[in-house]
Amino acid sequence: MQMEVVEVEKKEGVNTILAQAHFIKTVEDVYEALVTSCPGIRFGLAFNESSGPRLIRTEGNSEEMIHMAQNAAMKIGAGHLLVIMLENAFPINVIRHLREVAEILCIYCATANPLSVVVASEGEARGVMGVLDGLKPLGVEGDKEKKERHEFLRHIGYKR
Repeated sequence: MQMEVVEVEKKEGVNTILAQAHFIKTVEDVYEALVTSCPGIRFGLAFNESSGPRLIRTEGNSEEMIHMAQNAAMKIGAGHLLVIMLENAFPINVIRHLREVAEILCIYCATANPLSVVVASEGEARGVMGVLDGLKPLGVEGDKEKKERHEFLRHIGYKR
């Protein structure tokens, strides 16, 4: 078995969700879940089919996001991988809707951070072993940082 780390390339400010799903119906169901979850959302998704013709199935409402998702799915190359690229929405706006999609088995990550995927391969089979999401912590928050966190959440409307 061989292991490698694959960097996910995307533009600044784009959120990425990586998941494992199991059926080509995933593409249409995820499209519906995303488009109904948040007004103004821009997204693209790519799903790596793992049997039959083994194609990368794509959908979305933004050609740019579709292209980024497709490139990431191809580069990672794992079977049953679902890649979603989001703009004008945050993962917190869509995760609940994605969890209701019957074909989604697990969500590896949802992030705007730098992202790499640890992939294992054996012959023609490839699978996601884990993700490297963002950077390691530099310390523990103090009173000043707690206050900033509280204020930020209220400023963006997630808390009153």
